Amino acid sequence: DKATDPSVPEENWECIQRFCDQVNADIEGPLLALRLLAHKIQSPQESEALHALTVLETCVNNCGERFHNEIAKFRFLNELIKVLSPKFYGTWSSEKVKSRVTEVIFSWTVWFPQEVKIRDAYQMLKKQGIVKEDPKVPEDKILPPPSPRSQNSIFDTDEEKSKLLARLLKSNHAEDLQAANRLIKSMIKEEQEKSAKVSRRVNTISEVSENVTRMDELLENYKRQELSKSDQETLQTLFQRCEKLRPLLFRLASETVDDDEALAEILQANDRLTQALGRYRQAVAS
Repeated sequence: DKATDPSVPEENWECIQRFCDQVNADIEGPLLALRLLAHKIQSPQESEALHALTVLETCVNNCGERFHNEIAKFRFLNELIKVLSPKFYGTWSSEKVKSRVTEVIFSWTVWFPQEVKIRDAYQMLKKQGIVKEDPKVPEDKILPPPSPRSQNSIFDTDEEKSKLLARLLKSNHAEDLQAANRLIKSMIKEEQEKSAKVSRRVNTISEVSENVTRMDELLENYKRQELSKSDQETLQTLFQRCEKLRPLLFRLASETVDDDEALAEILQANDRLTQALGRYRQAVAS
């Protein structure tokens, strides 16, 4: 109540910090905190709602993965959507509050790209015309770093950039904060590209494994002459797909020269694929 007191014009940072500490200390902290914050964000008093949104963003900055997991659930996202929707509180919520809520949800789509529900919620708002265009997040507004991050995250492995970022964030100058935000955005982009490569590798190796297993099953029946016409067509389709997967594996291998473990997985998948293609050719030729 003190952290969101509508009679106080300025943020009470001491109370906000204590609120964050309590969220981190309590095993059910994130869940309980978001119930309280949702109620305050929906307040008819503009200043109370805005204070609550500041508390929310501070929690996102300071309360880690457990809190991030809760904000990414429809249970909480729906409470934010109610503030914007004319079917609920959108008709009497102030434009300032609605603008801030939109900005918060949009910023989460940028900083938590892996959270599908956040993206879906935001896209639904755009589809319904509640959000007309993406908000412009101020350059000097430092948004929360993405979480969870992999152990090999660029935020951890690129020591030079991390030190520069830490130095910029400690500064009180607006230009330094703008530079920090630009640096964070470029690091996020790099992180997302890295994540996309990992995803491509995992999906391709998984597809190789599934196709090879299925092809081997059909080849056994083919040898015993127990294959229906549709299964013969499936076998041929699998063979053609497996042939197309080989150059994909070579490309992945060339992108993964600096990761021995991942490279070993790719080469192992390539061996399985090569052997399966050889078994197919041998069975069909004989």
